[in-house]
Amino acid sequence: MNSLVLIAVGLLGILSGWFFYSRFIAARIYQLDAQFRTPAHEFRDGVDFVPTNRYVLWGHHFTSVAGAAPIVGPAIAVIWGWGPAFLWVVLGTIFFAGVHDMGALWASVRNRGQSIGGLSEKLLGSRARWMFMLIMFLVLLMVNAAFATVITNLLIQFPTAVIPVWGAIVVAIGIGQLLYRAQVGLLWPTIIGVGLLYGLILLGNAVPVALPAEIFGLSDRVVWVLLLFLYAGIASTLPVWMLLQPRDYINGIQLFVALGIIYAAALLSAPTVVVPFINDQVPAGTPPIAPLLFVTIACGAISGFHGLVSSGTSSKQLDRETDARLVGYGGAVGEGMLALAAIVCATAGFATLADWQAVYTNFGAGSVGAFVTGGANIVSQGLGIPAGLAATILTVTAALFAGTTMDTGVRLQRYVIQETGAITGIAALKNGTLATLLAIGFCLAIAFGAASDGTGGMVIWPLFGTSNQLLASLTLLMVTVILARLGRPVVFTLVPLVLVLTMAIYALLLQIGTFLGDQNWTLAIMALFILGAAIMVGISAVTALRQTGFSLLAHRHPAE
Repeated sequence: MNSLVLIAVGLLGILSGWFFYSRFIAARIYQLDAQFRTPAHEFRDGVDFVPTNRYVLWGHHFTSVAGAAPIVGPAIAVIWGWGPAFLWVVLGTIFFAGVHDMGALWASVRNRGQSIGGLSEKLLGSRARWMFMLIMFLVLLMVNAAFATVITNLLIQFPTAVIPVWGAIVVAIGIGQLLYRAQVGLLWPTIIGVGLLYGLILLGNAVPVALPAEIFGLSDRVVWVLLLFLYAGIASTLPVWMLLQPRDYINGIQLFVALGIIYAAALLSAPTVVVPFINDQVPAGTPPIAPLLFVTIACGAISGFHGLVSSGTSSKQLDRETDARLVGYGGAVGEGMLALAAIVCATAGFATLADWQAVYTNFGAGSVGAFVTGGANIVSQGLGIPAGLAATILTVTAALFAGTTMDTGVRLQRYVIQETGAITGIAALKNGTLATLLAIGFCLAIAFGAASDGTGGMVIWPLFGTSNQLLASLTLLMVTVILARLGRPVVFTLVPLVLVLTMAIYALLLQIGTFLGDQNWTLAIMALFILGAAIMVGISAVTALRQTGFSLLAHRHPAE
């Protein structure tokens, strides 16, 4: 099949969701109000609470929630064929991710910028709140520890990406100064920032940088992991306008340039999708498509991590409540477009089915490597860009996204620790510096405790997919309870949460069986704990929902 058909149908579906469905959800269900005073104005402090231009905030939100996951998940899931991955990405973006992300953002804005975990006590009680916060912390721990490994692998495998990945930090700081100190309009900083970033890509491609195999007795892999966490710790404590916002914004613009390059190259070269709609010759040991498809592709369809970002950082920067449509649903649209590009690169970027099968030899194969290699082939054939330079562009795109997710993830971990301090009355935990050091300490403990080379995050990564989707379903439960209490229809959040919750629990039960069979007691115990915590929160939410006497479709007056 010609990849142009895949691109055209996918983009048409996703953009239809933005122009029509998101407008309906924003106006009729969440009823966004431009006159509502957002927490960014009410609690403005210049550090975390900062009213932000909606396009800049969209960039922060989009790049924070994306990371490498909308590339990794689809590029792995195509092992079952391009059809299931394509349908889940397109339909998930329209009816699941956008509703979830905008809903979490709206719920937090309407409750003084509280995180979804913080809201759980108000709606469900203190016990449910503790369970919710523990799941949140574990998901953040997995993301931060694993993404450090992903970025390290990319920097080692593609040394041409080192200069642009680290140089982007300097560019972002400069953009922040132009926007907030010099009060320059958005246009010129955007043009200058993107120009500098692509100049760094050209420089990096010409001057690859590789660390020595050993530095002070530490391997290059260990040094990269330590440097990444040092950076993430510093970045998470700086005012959001100084680095987080401009870095995420310029990365978002850079991504759309990269997507434009991929789609333009595909338009000109019209590569053939060499993978069948349904692959009935999967490698031995490949798990069943249901429920694994729905937890393998999270970002790009629906992801619980998005709710943490929506209610953790984005809600504290929203200038007007109506901006939640662009930031929340629009961020999901951007992710869907990236996931669609990943599917195209991983299925049409190979010359023959045999070439593709040589890469996809087992479940988990392909991943970022298939995206970079396949995408570079398409770009090289369509636009005549040297394959090495095209690979550098796509590698930088993936690494920058993973880096921005680490920035936000460590900051969110700090929030969780500080919130714990507020709940327990332990004043020391409310200190931002100590909370950041603890967050980094937990990440390093996982990274180096489970593997001496700092890749320990990948040891617990098998739990991420199910934990993340459980978190997504619990976030939808919270939003559903809020809607029910307001007397608004809940069907638009209830249907997605039922499907996601069913698939997540099904997948987790399969994983528990596998862990027990392999005598992997650590992951088995963690999985059982996560399942128990999710069930406890779910029961509390269902009880609260039934007490509202909710209606699926009809509007009614809120209960007194």
